[in-house]
Amino acid sequence: MWRGLWTLAAQAARGPRRLCTRRSSGAPAPGSGATIFALSSGQGRCGIAVIRTSGPASGHALRILTAPRDLPLARHASLRLLSDPRSGEPLDRALVLWFPGPQSFTGEDCVEFHVHGGPAVVSGVLQALGSVPGLRPAEAGEFTRRAFANGKLNLTEVEGLADLIHAETEAQRRQALRQLDGELGHLCRGWAEALTKALAHVEAYIDFGEDDNLEEGVLEQGGSTWWWGRKTPHISPQRLPSLSLSACLLSPTADIEVRALEVALGAHLRDARRGQRLRSGAHVVVTGPPNAGKSSLVNLLSRKPVSIVSPEPGTTRDVLETPVDLAGFPVLLSDTAGLREGVGPVEQEGVRRARERLEQADLILAMLDASDLASPSSCNFLATVVASVGAQSPSDSSQRLLLVLNKSDLLSPEGPGPGPDLPPHLLLSCLTGEGLEGLLEALRKELAAVCGDPSTDPPLLTRARHQHHLQGCLDALGHYKQSKDLALAAEALRVARGHLTRLTGGGGTKEILDIIFRDFCVGK
Repeated sequence: MWRGLWTLAAQAARGPRRLCTRRSSGAPAPGSGATIFALSSGQGRCGIAVIRTSGPASGHALRILTAPRDLPLARHASLRLLSDPRSGEPLDRALVLWFPGPQSFTGEDCVEFHVHGGPAVVSGVLQALGSVPGLRPAEAGEFTRRAFANGKLNLTEVEGLADLIHAETEAQRRQALRQLDGELGHLCRGWAEALTKALAHVEAYIDFGEDDNLEEGVLEQGGSTWWWGRKTPHISPQRLPSLSLSACLLSPTADIEVRALEVALGAHLRDARRGQRLRSGAHVVVTGPPNAGKSSLVNLLSRKPVSIVSPEPGTTRDVLETPVDLAGFPVLLSDTAGLREGVGPVEQEGVRRARERLEQADLILAMLDASDLASPSSCNFLATVVASVGAQSPSDSSQRLLLVLNKSDLLSPEGPGPGPDLPPHLLLSCLTGEGLEGLLEALRKELAAVCGDPSTDPPLLTRARHQHHLQGCLDALGHYKQSKDLALAAEALRVARGHLTRLTGGGGTKEILDIIFRDFCVGK
């Protein structure tokens, strides 16, 4: 039904398009004079639907569709009767809001129509807007793209808005809001300003190094610094008394700044995978010997019957995956075959796939039967999987592990019976749910380490594009330090600054912008 509504509106505007196409925008630039309109609220019957316009003809469209025809006060809701401009037939009684540019989301004149959410009402208003000269249906992401083009949002804020729209967990929402608020953009602009200042001093030193008008100590004031052995420009003998040896050959201040920037960039690049895991989901694998309760735990954490639970060992023979929200973090939860020497080729293949998933896991939930710790399968699992992951240095390992002893309801009050020495572990009963709160809290802490904590951590790099430009900046700073010539050092600083500028949107190519904006639907 909603596709039919959009088709009617598109035909009225002589520009048929689908409601939620996700393709490269071929729309004119915001300054081209086109005014766009779209349904911006969700699809389906609802109490209120929001239809909005953006462009120079927005005020004209508002006057044509409403009675009285004068524009309401800016940014004040006004109750108006909407009528079809061709027939004069009433369409709805709605709230309208007028946002004159540049004080609007897109920076252009904008109008919002808050109409009743019935399909017939929405269809009528869309068709009426399509009949107004100068209006056409918006393409995917076109409102946000105009906001970017008009300087209302930088590219990292646009990405934060897209992530906020698609956020499914609490942690994703917090991270997206921080990026939409401009935290990553502000950080990159601060770095770029430091490089701009350093570059200005280097170029001044190149151009005016022999000029007595160059201020004393200009290099110490935050400009570039030169290592011993680097080629330096000729300095006139008259200036030697006023310049210290360190100013002539080695100015420590700027090299300290560059080293500090390298440290900051390196720290963010090492954390890049955390931000990407937060955006796309961490991989949590449940593993253990047969009949340890892995499938029961997966069903308990996902709150739905993902896996078949049976007392027969080896029930799960393939990897079963389901996306879940664990303690506010996005997770791809994998149930795997019990690790043992398979009795048949099918189970052996299941064990092979389980071990393959273990290597890809960000967090391993290692499960054992608490009432059967002395069995050969439990001892072998502790020696091969738990011990090997636990032996890795936390700073060097990309994997983390939680050991869970299931079936605690079968234990005596004294706890687990005789068995091998156990590392730190959690007791759980998937049957009664006892110990689940403690497991969820432990998962929250582990996932905060794996994905980053948006409440406390510095801005995270959530996309490969961010990592690419920061790595390019870091590489350019390495060339700066190695350069033996002032002109080459200045060029390295220019390249480094260019990467930071492109990260926030300056100098971005159309292809990159198309990739980013195609994630938006029509109306945003």
